[in-house]
Amino acid sequence: MNNVKWPLLIYAILAAVSIVGIGISISEHSVIGGIVCIAAVIVIMGMGFKTKRKMRQNGEL
Repeated sequence: MNNVKWPLLIYAILAAVSIVGIGISISEHSVIGGIVCIAAVIVIMGMGFKTKRKMRQNGEL
């Protein structure tokens, strides 16, 4: 593990923050916040997987 893959790390942190947001939304009884955080997790994870696939195709992984 010599090199840090910064884009993948940023996506992982953003996804974790969005998952935390889901928990906060549940505790605050905020339906809109929960829906926004769930959508954010889906979008961020999709972008992360897409980036990983491109990096793998370019031989960067």
